[in-house]
Amino acid sequence: MSTLSIIFTALFYISLFVFIVGMGKKIYQFWITPAPLKIPTAPTQLTQTGVVFRMIREVTLFESLFRSNKWIWLFGFLFHFGLLLVLVRHLRYFIPGDLPEIFLLMQPFKYAAFAMVIGLAGLLARRIFVPRIRYISAPSDYLMLLMLIVIGVSGVIMTFTDNHTDVMAVKAFASGLVTFDWANLPTEIHFLVHLFLVFVLLAVFPISKLLHVPGVFFSPTRNQVDDARKKRHISPWALQQEKEHAVKLEQTLGKDE
Repeated sequence: MSTLSIIFTALFYISLFVFIVGMGKKIYQFWITPAPLKIPTAPTQLTQTGVVFRMIREVTLFESLFRSNKWIWLFGFLFHFGLLLVLVRHLRYFIPGDLPEIFLLMQPFKYAAFAMVIGLAGLLARRIFVPRIRYISAPSDYLMLLMLIVIGVSGVIMTFTDNHTDVMAVKAFASGLVTFDWANLPTEIHFLVHLFLVFVLLAVFPISKLLHVPGVFFSPTRNQVDDARKKRHISPWALQQEKEHAVKLEQTLGKDE
């Protein structure tokens, strides 16, 4: 293997390790964070089944964003839907050996890269030209969007221009990462930039605002049943504190008597 291939192979495993450990830690933090109040947002769901269907609509259709702002919903949906199709199409590089025939049907998914880039451009323009959004935007927000745009544009360049990258070499490198049968990677600059930024994205994912991906499932405004009128909602730690306080109060009153 070339020195460059060794460096990028090491970067892959390092970024993947950081991503898995970081995401695991963040999800655990979300899981153990108590929700002491009932705060579901309207339209509230009165049953657990209703909550499940609400979450499905939220994750697949961005229902609350659609109700809030149609333009942001359009750009956000274009980006996320395009990214999903692009990721599904990229699975072919990581599957060793001959591909299942179903991957032949995914060839049109390559055009989803345009939807992804258009959506990202719209979201970036929103942060630049909408004053109230620009006011609350941090430099990292712009950097994340720019990095995603460069990843998308470099992918479009490799797919739809004469600057093609050897697909078989890419597959040999990617599948070798999975099977630990490492191979040299192509050395075109646009491919190296594309791959390097993907690794950077993996590594910074757990400490970025992209954490809304798992975070939406732990949002009490989305995942709570509106049953506050039917039963008392109290977290386990608060219930334990209440019991301990009752015991101490009883002991104190007993001493006064």
